[in-house]
Amino acid sequence: MVTRKLPPSKETIAEMPPFDGLLLDRIHVPRSPQALDAAWSDLGRCAFVGFDTESKPTFTAGEVSGGPDVVQFATPSSAWVFQLRHPECHDIVRRVLESNDVVKVGFGLQSDHTQLKARLGVLVRPVLDLDIVFRQRGYPRTIGVRGAMAVAAGRCFTKSKRVTTSNWSVAELEDRQLRYAANDAFAALKVLEALALSADELRSWVARRG
Repeated sequence: MVTRKLPPSKETIAEMPPFDGLLLDRIHVPRSPQALDAAWSDLGRCAFVGFDTESKPTFTAGEVSGGPDVVQFATPSSAWVFQLRHPECHDIVRRVLESNDVVKVGFGLQSDHTQLKARLGVLVRPVLDLDIVFRQRGYPRTIGVRGAMAVAAGRCFTKSKRVTTSNWSVAELEDRQLRYAANDAFAALKVLEALALSADELRSWVARRG
């Protein structure tokens, strides 16, 4: 039987050293053919990339989200933020999401699967959902990146509700949105690194779907 565990409290997490995320000079928003080629060259060589999406929030009952509006991937040293309002980004996003050689790492990925299938007609594979890893270790069903970062790395990952609920469908993302999106994906990769899973464990987790 797995012993049930709780992540650190908000107060405890707030006292931890801050998580050092990517700065703007390491965050790319590719649109030109050259930039999109550079994105694939960077992402396609990675066995694991951090992965997340952002959608314009809905505030009216019954309103259906048209998202995701943004898809972001992170490598150990950079992040690529794709705005799906630009059709020229779609092919490279599909290519990464469907690449069997690139494992997409994140939290609570089931909703991303559903939205991306509706938006791009793509089946995301292979994936490593870190919520499932922590769940099997006794933590809550959806520990999330903040709790996982505290448990695995002893760092405080700060998320702004104001940025979370901002308009992700705008033509030009603000700097604060870029850093938020990029570091959501980057943090997932850093949590995976901190877990130091063995090769056998990694293969086992990648084979599972949440």
